Amino acid sequence: MECKHFGECGACRIYENGYDGQLLEKLSLNQKRFQDYYNGTIEVFESPHEHYRGRSEFKIWHVEDSIHYAMNHKDHKGVVLIDECPQVNRYISSLMPHLLDKIQEYDLGFKLFGADFLSASDGEIVVSLLYHRKLDDAWKEQAQKLSEDLNISLIGRARKQKIVIGKDFVTETLHIQDDVYRFRYIENSFTQPNPRVNEKMITWALEQFDGVDGDLLELYCGAGNFTIPFAKLFDKVLATEISKSSINAAKVNMQLNCVENIEFVRMSVEEFVDALDGVREFRRMKDIDLKRYSIDSIFVDPPRSGMDENSCKLAATYKHILYISCNPESLLRDLSILSKTHEVVSMALFDQFPYTHHVEMGVKLIKKA
Repeated sequence: MECKHFGECGACRIYENGYDGQLLEKLSLNQKRFQDYYNGTIEVFESPHEHYRGRSEFKIWHVEDSIHYAMNHKDHKGVVLIDECPQVNRYISSLMPHLLDKIQEYDLGFKLFGADFLSASDGEIVVSLLYHRKLDDAWKEQAQKLSEDLNISLIGRARKQKIVIGKDFVTETLHIQDDVYRFRYIENSFTQPNPRVNEKMITWALEQFDGVDGDLLELYCGAGNFTIPFAKLFDKVLATEISKSSINAAKVNMQLNCVENIEFVRMSVEEFVDALDGVREFRRMKDIDLKRYSIDSIFVDPPRSGMDENSCKLAATYKHILYISCNPESLLRDLSILSKTHEVVSMALFDQFPYTHHVEMGVKLIKKA
């Protein structure tokens, strides 16, 4: 990937040796990081080298009577005004300059401070415009024109306001092994930003459970990104997630993919542990008979903070543990607990975020004899 803003824009921080160089650097770092737990080959899954992000956020910067996209400077020297971003997919990249022109044409720039893009791989786009002012009917009338001109859904956000013109979601299509899955991605909620690497992550995860039967417990399930493909491998899946919007999207995604053997429960992992231990009773669990489940396998995809000690202890009660981590440092901490009862049998590195220090790691553990 080539970008005129390398060296200034904080979105990319590793670029001197090109894509292959930055990926090798990440692999070497994580081989050393996890050497106490795994000395085998870490599978590496590359990203497209450019136009790989289907989700992005930009500041809107006002210079006299004009507006610009901006990102934080990599050395914390204010902001960098940008007129291109080869990270984002081609649909977002093509839309960006036209959006600025239309914002100014329809006088929608007053107190505008941010623009967030959410795009599916077929070009369906939702743009959220973020304001430091209350949005009125005049704004809505002009925003409607912009939406029609550019054939996009548009959302206006201000304090305690969300105005939707069109839809507040896109429908992404993922190709996993020989199957096609459709997922509803909702604006302002978590989605995997790199769809092609996401496909590779899900495929790898499915392969780790090849030959494993029974039921599956999933913690931090989000909108069902992994859950729904897992449903074809297991008899039943019990999945938990704290976000209400993610659970609602997960149930829609289950319908989109004609899946019926998943039970989604809206509760935190800590609450779920309490429910399993009989510490507390939850109305949200009243229709779920845990005795119906025969669970030997658990899948976790926690936030950057990783799992807490009680969650690790819960995971350690199952024979098979599959862990996807967006933070290798918290994964390393959690492995110090899980390795007491389990052995790491495979690892993978997924380059979700090229030209940054961030990676996603996958770990498969099996209970020691």
